[in-house]
Amino acid sequence: MKVFQSHSRRFIVALFNLLFFLAGESVAQTPENYSSDADRLTAEFHRQRRELLRSKMPDSSCAIIFASPERTRSGDVDYTYHQNPDFYYLTGLNEPNAVVLIWKQFRLIEGVKTNEVIFVQPRNASKEKWYGKRMGTSQAKVSIGFTATYSSEEFNSMEGLFNGLSKILYQGIPNGLVNDRQNKADLFDLVESFQLKSAYPAARHDDYLLGKVVRSMREIKATEEINLLKKAANISVVAHREMMKALKPGMTEYQIQAVGEYFFKSLGAEEPAYPSICGSAENSCILHYQTNRRNLNEGDLLLLDMGAEYHGYAADVTRTLPVAGKFSEQQKKIYQLVLDAQKAAISACIPGNKFMDPDKAARKILSDGLIEMQVIKYPEELSQYFPHGTSHFLGLDVHDVGGYSILQPGMLITVEPGLYFPDDSPCDPSLWNIGIRIEDDILITDDGFLNLSEALEKEIIEIEKIMTEKSIFKQN
Repeated sequence: MKVFQSHSRRFIVALFNLLFFLAGESVAQTPENYSSDADRLTAEFHRQRRELLRSKMPDSSCAIIFASPERTRSGDVDYTYHQNPDFYYLTGLNEPNAVVLIWKQFRLIEGVKTNEVIFVQPRNASKEKWYGKRMGTSQAKVSIGFTATYSSEEFNSMEGLFNGLSKILYQGIPNGLVNDRQNKADLFDLVESFQLKSAYPAARHDDYLLGKVVRSMREIKATEEINLLKKAANISVVAHREMMKALKPGMTEYQIQAVGEYFFKSLGAEEPAYPSICGSAENSCILHYQTNRRNLNEGDLLLLDMGAEYHGYAADVTRTLPVAGKFSEQQKKIYQLVLDAQKAAISACIPGNKFMDPDKAARKILSDGLIEMQVIKYPEELSQYFPHGTSHFLGLDVHDVGGYSILQPGMLITVEPGLYFPDDSPCDPSLWNIGIRIEDDILITDDGFLNLSEALEKEIIEIEKIMTEKSIFKQN
């Protein structure tokens, strides 16, 4: 315990020193200047998304999309606001209590001929003193490119929004609505007003088509989106490499998490793309482990599933490391098997293949390997040690939307096979508490694929070598 406390004190001292040291020297050594709010998606990008949606809508229809609700963390403290990805994709607005309407054809709204209108929360000097500046209707015209912008307070009284339509396309009512009785234009009131305004005739409502169309749009990434996803991946690569250098026995899971998340922030990412998974020993076998409180010991493996979110776009990268810097022979066998499976799966990420082809390739390698090791007898038993899929879409959500059919250029997917042997598994006890996952972010291109996180080391010899390199967190 004294050894651990000594390491902890030295780690904390090093972390404070880092705040001063890293700002100039270490960030300058990274491949590029990652932090740049000037590279956000433009109003023109979002306008083009709305035009594409409109082209896929039926005649005489209207699509309505609500912002996400604010969510209470505790008492009067809210969680950091996270916008409805579909709403952000179509508008670029990152504020609550808003709604956008998109019509197939032009119509007159308040004497203005338009085919789209957005309602945003009004400016409020008292609220802005506490929570920051709101965009308001005037700035919305400039910043997000809507000509018809109104205060959310006007939504209830505005006439003619749904008259003469054959279809009203919507995504269902947002989950987690709370009625703020002091705000007569919060999301609760916007939804309630929509239900009253569009109640007749009910037959024109369609809560399926809009979701299907937007999913098909979002699964193919535009060049602007790919650029942001590359930055998210690059930031994640640097953070993972620094965690490799810093890792040593005597640390805790949360301390290595702090190293990675420090680099996320210092390189320009707004947030982790999802709660960081830093699972050692038995915790490496928990797929979405998030507690991150265990002490790290010599002989442990540490599974680090951590990705940065950059301007709303998520990276998702996993590496599994030996805490003491060297894999045991048993750990090497399992690690190499997972790595071989991942390489086979990545090779199957080519346009025209089925979405599940990488998964099939990974499962073949894993099942054959475990049969040869006499861990299982039949391929069907693999699911006991590999209980999740190999891939999912990646984008504005870490588990992004998509059709899961045929791989096409512009799709971004993860490739993340793994093997997990929790306590009391029906296998040799020498495998117990070994959990290994290796994950990269794969962009499908016209002639194959591009691994956005390829720069991050994953061969056994590469990992063991980089873990000998000096970290600014290590005190000699």
